[in-house]
Amino acid sequence: MNNRWSLQGTTALVTGASKGIGAAVAEELLRFGATVIAVARGAADLEAQVARWQAQGLDAHALSADLSRPDERENLLREISRRWPKLHILVNNVGTNIRKSTAVYSADDYRHVMETNLESTFGMCQAAYPLLQLNGGGSIVNISSVAGLVHLRTGSVYGMTKAAIIQLTRNLAVEWAPDNIRVNCIAPWYIRTPLAAGVLSNEQYLQSVLDRTPLQRIGEPEEVSSAVAFLCLPAASYITGQTLSVDGGFSVNGF
Repeated sequence: MNNRWSLQGTTALVTGASKGIGAAVAEELLRFGATVIAVARGAADLEAQVARWQAQGLDAHALSADLSRPDERENLLREISRRWPKLHILVNNVGTNIRKSTAVYSADDYRHVMETNLESTFGMCQAAYPLLQLNGGGSIVNISSVAGLVHLRTGSVYGMTKAAIIQLTRNLAVEWAPDNIRVNCIAPWYIRTPLAAGVLSNEQYLQSVLDRTPLQRIGEPEEVSSAVAFLCLPAASYITGQTLSVDGGFSVNGF
C-alpha cells in the first residue's frame, strides 16, 4: 500500500461495534477505506447500524456474537476466515462494568466483568492471530481505560481488567513483532457513550469529573476513533506496544 494515510484494501474486525466507541471506530475505519466486519452481541442494534453505513456506500458487514464465550469466538473466527481471506486489523472494544465496592462483589459479578472485558480481548487476539499472520502482519488495537492506569471510582475489578489489557498489549507487541503484527492500546477517560450516560447524568458526579479534567469536558466517541484509526494506518507502522490516553489530560493531572 503506497498511501500511508489510507486503509483501502484492508479488512478490519471491530468488536462492540453497534454503539458508542465501537460504532465510532467502525465508521472511522470505513471512511479510511477499510472493509469492516462489525461485531456485537445485540443483533438488532448491530444490523441497524450496519444498514446505515451500507446506505452510505460503505463496505460494512454485521456478525453477531457474545465474545465473552469461547465457543462464540471460535464460531465467529471460523465464519470470518471462510468469508474473508485475510484480516489486517483487529479492534477489541467489548467491555462492561458492574459498579460495586470490592467487599460486596459477588463471584458472578467478578466472572461477568472478567469474561466480558479481559477474556474476550485475550481470546480474540489469540483467535485472530493466524489470520493476521497469514496476511503477513497487521494491527491490533485494544481499548482499555485510564482505570487501568490510576485509581477510579469505577471499581477494582474493572480496573484490574483494564490494567491487564494494557500489559497484554505490551507482551503481544514484543511476542508478535517478528510476524509484523503491531499491538497498541487506547486508554479513554469518560466518553459520551451509553455505558457512561447513567453516572454522568448525576450533576454532582459530572462536575467532579470535569474538575479533574484539564480540558474541562467529556470526550466524544469520534475523539477515540481517530486515535484508533491512526494506530491502524501505515503511517503508524513503527508504533507498537504503546498505550495512548485519550483523556483530556486527566491521567497527568496532579494538584
